[in-house]
Amino acid sequence: MGARVGREREGQVRAMQETTPSGPSGATTDSPAAVVFDLDGTLLDTNYLHVMAWWEAFFAAGHDVSCFDVHRAIGKPSTELVQGLLGRPDDAVVQGHSRHWGRVRDSARPFHRAAELQRACEARGASVVWATSGSPEDVAAAQRLLGVRDVLVVNSVEHGKPAPDIVQAALEAAGVPAARAVMVGDTVYDVRAAAAAGVPCIGLLCGGIGEQELREAGAAAVYGNPSELLDGLDASPVGQLLTSGANRSP
Repeated sequence: MGARVGREREGQVRAMQETTPSGPSGATTDSPAAVVFDLDGTLLDTNYLHVMAWWEAFFAAGHDVSCFDVHRAIGKPSTELVQGLLGRPDDAVVQGHSRHWGRVRDSARPFHRAAELQRACEARGASVVWATSGSPEDVAAAQRLLGVRDVLVVNSVEHGKPAPDIVQAALEAAGVPAARAVMVGDTVYDVRAAAAAGVPCIGLLCGGIGEQELREAGAAAVYGNPSELLDGLDASPVGQLLTSGANRSP
């Protein structure tokens, strides 16, 4: 299966605009750059809603799986999550999660200042790409929650995280090499996928994974949540990336 890549505007796929916005000081970025965002647990406070949806799906299918173990697996694609926890596939669990999640999706909320963080990255000259295993319905809900009408989205690849496929597809969508990108995620699978693609990853603690684990997985930096990253954005790997691009000779 090839990657599904598009620019979403009210559900319609659009071609990426080949423009290079100005940074906050008005200086343009000579070398294009991208910030790749995971959604669940990174921009959206949804990880624990997913945990409960998965737990209910496992329970309904007759499996005794703890919320702790489910949480540790959040970040993997659905079929791989089930395979990892049961040691075998079970379509009933995958379908059950979809039903339970569909009922609570509208309860989801973005993390504080998540939308502002995305806008700040764009204002500094970066393309923003969402890299998520979520469904088109999840993407549409995220757009509503974050007030975003126009964003590059990669949400279907052959191999999910921690394989590098989705990060590589995000780079292709943004038209940048790995050296001109930074990823932001909340799980060790985000960090490992980014590392496998040659992209540094900022880890956020708001998804529930601890700082030590994120750093041991290879996180370039760790922040508490989008608000904390926004406050320190210019000194973060994102700010360093964009500064190096602005200072590069044409």
